[in-house]
Amino acid sequence: MAAPPQPPPLPAPPRKCRRPAPAVFRCRVAPRAPRCRCPGTMREAEIRRLLAANLLCALSVVLAAVVPAFFLDGFSVLGTHLTWLCVCSVCVATLNIILHLVLKPNQSPKRRFFAHKISRFLKCCIYFFMSCILFHAIIVLYGAPLIESVTETFLFAVLLSTFTTLQCLCLLGPNIQAWIRVFSKNGAVSIWESSLQITSMCSLLGAWFGAFPIPLDWDRPWQVWPISCSLGATFGYMAGLIIAPLWIHWNRKQLTYKSR
Repeated sequence: MAAPPQPPPLPAPPRKCRRPAPAVFRCRVAPRAPRCRCPGTMREAEIRRLLAANLLCALSVVLAAVVPAFFLDGFSVLGTHLTWLCVCSVCVATLNIILHLVLKPNQSPKRRFFAHKISRFLKCCIYFFMSCILFHAIIVLYGAPLIESVTETFLFAVLLSTFTTLQCLCLLGPNIQAWIRVFSKNGAVSIWESSLQITSMCSLLGAWFGAFPIPLDWDRPWQVWPISCSLGATFGYMAGLIIAPLWIHWNRKQLTYKSR
């Protein structure tokens, strides 16, 4: 018996042309590079901060001569000079301390304990008082009356300490070695220390030049001790506050501060 015929094979289904899937390119955005804080930009910003702080200090001296007249009868820089010395010293000292706490121009990266801060504050007070005594002795050696006008001489010494020593204490702390370094040749390592050099030297030079008119026979009220010297120190201090940022800005390309 013959086998039944087999059905013809079914045609193979047509092959689908599989096109390669288009390549998907993922755009990887490069991470944003940090802003370049170049030394020139940082120095310009620091100079502006210094200029603002110095202008505030100069303004405090002006206000110390103007504002008390509204509250004290008969107040004047020449007539009530001792009162003005006290007011000016307090105003300048208070503003310097506030600016130091706000701006923190020479902040140490180390964390300080509360006991260390108290010890540092007490050392600063002792250093400031010793500076007043030292300035008083130097002024007497330069010809100021030893017994007469002791109060006037001491208040003048306090004013000089406020213009010079207090700034050193705020910026450098009670560190004599740092003081010697700053006032040595090329010893400043920051813009603030350069300003400290200029303002301190201008204050002392102003006090020295202010002593020249005292022996002259002009019979002027401002020739009474220590009016001319204290006014000279004040004008020198204000001149240093203005000259320092301008001089630093003018010589910013030549100034190179070495790290400690």
